[in-house]
Amino acid sequence: MGLWDRNCVAIGVVHLHALPGAPSAERGFDACLEAALSDAHAYKTAGFDAIMVENHGDAPFRKDRCDPHVPAFLALCARQIRHTHDLPVGINCLRNDAHAALGAAAASGASMVRVNVLVGTVATDQGLIEGCADTLLRYRQRLGVNVDVLADVHVKFGTPLYEAPSPALAVTTIERGGARGVIVTGSRTGSPPEIERVAAVKEAVGTRGPVLVGSGADPSNAAAFAACCDGFIVGSSCKNDGDAGQPVDVERARAFITAVNDATNTSSRRDPHA
Repeated sequence: MGLWDRNCVAIGVVHLHALPGAPSAERGFDACLEAALSDAHAYKTAGFDAIMVENHGDAPFRKDRCDPHVPAFLALCARQIRHTHDLPVGINCLRNDAHAALGAAAASGASMVRVNVLVGTVATDQGLIEGCADTLLRYRQRLGVNVDVLADVHVKFGTPLYEAPSPALAVTTIERGGARGVIVTGSRTGSPPEIERVAAVKEAVGTRGPVLVGSGADPSNAAAFAACCDGFIVGSSCKNDGDAGQPVDVERARAFITAVNDATNTSSRRDPHA
């Protein structure tokens, strides 16, 4: 069964610690990799369907091109997680180095990348970020890899300068931007989007591709979101104290999967209690 054939996909986020060279780095590469593999194992134990690896600890982020060691380490993490835990893996290279993420995905065998700004222009704390769909999809064509692009619609920590309602922008992102699916978030990490906005995006997108909730999902709202989306990208609510910088708490992660399974009446993903 392919990832997008599952009923309400659950993708767990591995928030990497600050990598060497980042302002708040305190650990070497080996320690960062060990923590990433531990979080991935906890997600698999809880019953998640896939993993998304991102350089979350590297803030403040570059708005586009990051240092070369970042995608190299993302590729290493993704490959190790795939081989160790046998899960599909995605890569998000913050803030919006989609080309580096795609290169890392090609090198590691990752099956997807997350792109914060694929189309349009967004004002962010890193400055103005412009969409990169044209160059990204041409790069993917040159690499000859089958890597899905999942793109945010009105991404968190940003104000869109391309004025379009979320439903219309979601359709544009898929039809003109070439995204496999779209992600709807709240205003910041750990903040949920309005359920009405998710439902409107899903209604507009229809069968064009999956619509994922990309922030703020937890056991208390999983059922409401599951009724109007195709899956989740989840991190903070599965961490100790709900803090994205902390390790994954297996019991919190299990509680989320149980809530999703109860809402969708499915047993298609791994048994969270196995």
